[in-house]
Amino acid sequence: LRRAFERLPRGLPKGGGFLRTGAALRKFGAKTFISEDERYLFDLNGFLVVKGVFSSEEVRDANLAIDTHLAQASERQDPGLRNTRDNTPLSGDGKTGRIDLGGFLGWKKPYCDPFRNVLANQRLIPYYHEFVGEGYRLDHQPLVIIQDKGSEGFCMHGGTIDCTSGEYNQHLAYACRNGRMTNALLGVSVQLSEHNEGDGGFMIVRGSHKSNFSMPKKMIHGELYNEHIHQPVTEPGDVVIFSEGTVHGAKAWKAEHQRRIALFRFAPCNMAYGRSYTPLWPQEVYESMRDEEKAVLEPPYSARLDRPVQTLDGTGVKVGSRSAKKMEHDKTVFGTTYF
Repeated sequence: LRRAFERLPRGLPKGGGFLRTGAALRKFGAKTFISEDERYLFDLNGFLVVKGVFSSEEVRDANLAIDTHLAQASERQDPGLRNTRDNTPLSGDGKTGRIDLGGFLGWKKPYCDPFRNVLANQRLIPYYHEFVGEGYRLDHQPLVIIQDKGSEGFCMHGGTIDCTSGEYNQHLAYACRNGRMTNALLGVSVQLSEHNEGDGGFMIVRGSHKSNFSMPKKMIHGELYNEHIHQPVTEPGDVVIFSEGTVHGAKAWKAEHQRRIALFRFAPCNMAYGRSYTPLWPQEVYESMRDEEKAVLEPPYSARLDRPVQTLDGTGVKVGSRSAKKMEHDKTVFGTTYF
């Protein structure tokens, strides 16, 4: 498979446009894009930590961009915006809220670049292809999450079986069939600060993407069974990739330094949870964007229907099409290009 990708033309044709390759789309059940160890560990735990994806210079540039736009950030102090129950281990000092900052894909250059680079990054595309499939798309509006010392975390949420209700949640579900993993929604968290043991921040219940029952209420709020709750230790430039079908949350922040992450969610090509793509993403997001990045902003539809798909090396896109005869038949029957 990799040799087949290497034989594809590199980059875009002169004058722009997409590379059209009908047969190069990955077949269901084909060999994994990532290592066998990583595939096993993701299926076992419901998340991976990919080390050193971004350099110290790239992390510096991202933090500089955040500093420049920090006045636009919003702290979640209103009781209606808080994500924890009062007087629980996750609620922090009870007054310092989480700080959210969005809109960075539309910031002026060069400030947008460190974040746009997550969309079609050469190191990350194999994981996107493996976990949500070729033609993956950006689902939610991405955001920077900031926590100062004492900031509340976020109670446990998510799960293929919703951790609160115990009901099956097809919008977040993880499954593995015939050696092929699928995720209805994938979280990708770029680490922009150190997360040492005991600092707080992202927490996850290993293996909970395959749990079949609701979570004990006191565990949801960090009051019981903490031995089953894992806080990954990460360095700036690492990327945490997790299924939204794995129950997760955030611990109150205890460290002296400020916590910073950039959080993205991706979905399979024909699925959507969020609505930011409709009718279009904000116009400034598209300005000076590479074709490989624009492809990630496509609305949900099948990769068979002229969808631009990132090549494995992130240097271009290809388009998978149905036959010309079938497309002409659609026009005859429906009066439209696509059924």
